Amino acid sequence: MGDTQKKQVPLRLSAKLYSAIAAWAEDDFRSVNGQIEYLLTECVKQRKKDGKYVSEELDKPLDLDIK
Repeated sequence: MGDTQKKQVPLRLSAKLYSAIAAWAEDDFRSVNGQIEYLLTECVKQRKKDGKYVSEELDKPLDLDIK
């Protein structure tokens, strides 16, 4: 039996990361929350599939070139 109730999680993001996710969400016709949930879901699926994260550099700080 799956848990269908969604949990609220406080999340702090840098302004640059938030802007990048917001632009991506707009491109994909999603809300920022929906985009974050989608990205996390895909990452978990990938990890379950091959035991690896999407990126080998997941823990490195992001260098976003956003103007």
